Order: sequence, then structure tokens, then C-alpha cells
Amino acid sequence: MTATGPLPVAYPRPPRGPASLFESLWQHRRLIVQLVRRDVLGRYRGSMVGLAWSFLYPLLMLLVYTFVFSVVFESRWPGALAGESKARFALLLFVGVLCHGFLSEVLLKAPTTVVGNANYVKRVVFPLETLGFTLVGSAAFHMLVGLMILLAVKLATEGSVPLSVLWLPLVLAPLACVGLGIAWLFAALGVFVRDIGQIAGVLATLLMFLAPVFYPVAALPVKLQAWMSVNPITVPIEQARRVLFAGQAPEPGPMMLYWGVALMLMLAGYTVFQSLRRGFADVL
Repeated sequence: MTATGPLPVAYPRPPRGPASLFESLWQHRRLIVQLVRRDVLGRYRGSMVGLAWSFLYPLLMLLVYTFVFSVVFESRWPGALAGESKARFALLLFVGVLCHGFLSEVLLKAPTTVVGNANYVKRVVFPLETLGFTLVGSAAFHMLVGLMILLAVKLATEGSVPLSVLWLPLVLAPLACVGLGIAWLFAALGVFVRDIGQIAGVLATLLMFLAPVFYPVAALPVKLQAWMSVNPITVPIEQARRVLFAGQAPEPGPMMLYWGVALMLMLAGYTVFQSLRRGFADVL
């Protein structure tokens, strides 16, 4: 028998389902941490300030928001969350900016996650699903830095941080699940449909203006408030503001519903990614 070329590589069927998702996260946790660290440090490699940019950038943005909205426009937040501090409007705004920035970073980077790591695709033993964890982990790191700055400024300008801030992880954790679902879905589709990157850019812009980033949901007509809740960052923004500035626990109803949708989206994105990954090598 004569060989006419190299035999095709037999890629095993990737595991699917919730059990395999969490098993992969636990089994490859050290690899994920290393990849997140490399991604974060690589972003600032070559700059004079280096990793300090992860603190300087959100701080500068917060200062700009404070100046523009509390000095130039002398804006005040409508409703019960309004405070006496001039910086209160900027801080309320900054909560929305951080949530949007997290999901926007995931959206914009996801379509090129697999394409940009084609060398990993050809390795049968490399767990490609960890690329989604890495992308979300890197975005979460920058969001965490922004939250630390927000809390520090709130403490400096208003003199206290409510104890209800301990609810914040429960409010923001499902947003990470949404990010994972989107990361896996767009990363898989981006291999086969390169226009996904352009679509993601449009979606990132729509997410900002169709979410309560610059205004509260209560400022909209009642008929439009229900539609606003479809936006995946609406609930975490509103509940994070409630926790940080009203000193209250998050509302159980919206949070339970959001947790359920977030987990389903995460599982759906993971399933699509695992189903399509066997075809990545053929395209790349």
C-alpha cells in the first residue's frame, strides 16, 4: 500500500455539558491563571508605565467624568440615589461604564480569540475552551481594578462605603457567566464567519446606549423599561448601584431571573463552541 500523503489527524469528540465545563475550569485552573497573567502583562508590554496603566486609565476616566458632569454640566442623578456630593453623578455613571467595559472587551476580542491562536488549534491535547476563561478573566481583572478605584473615591468623597457592598460579588458574578457564553459563541462563529468582528463592534456600541449607563431605567417611559431589561448589562448595573449607593441588598426577583438566564447563556455558548471546534483546524 502506498501513502499519498499524511494521514488526517483524528480529533476526539470534545466533551459537552455543565459537568465538563466546570471540570475543565478546575482541571486547567493553573493554565488559565497563566494565560490571564500573560494577556494582562502583554497588553502593557513596551509602555513606559507598564501595568500601572490598568490603574491610571480608569482613574483618569473617572476624573474626566467627574469634571464634565459635576463641573461643566452640573448634573445630578434623578431619583433616590442622588446625593449631595458633586462626584456622586460621576460615580453612578462609572458603575455603568465598568459593566459595559467588561462585556464590550469580551465582545470585541472574542471573534479573533481562536483565529489569533491558530497554533493551539493544531494541538490535539490543548484545551481550547480555556481561551474563553482567559478572555473573561482578563476583562474581569480590569473591571476589578476599576471597582477598587470607585470604592476608594467613594470613601474619599462621601466618607463611607455601605456594608451592602458585600453583595457585589453576587451581583457581578452572573455578568461573568454572560461574558463566558458570549466569548465561546463569538469565538467559535468568528472562525467561520469573519464578519462577526464587525457585528461585535456594532453590538458593543448598542449595549452602551441601550443600557442604563448614562441614565437610570426609571428615567424611561414605563413601556420602554421592560425592553431595557433585555440588555445583558442592565440588571447588574442597576443592582450594583443599589448595593453601592442605596445601601440595600439586591432585589431577589431580578437577580434570580438574571442568574438563570446567565447560566443558560454560558452553557449554550460552551455547547456551541465544543460542537464547532472539530472544524477549526480545517478552516485555519
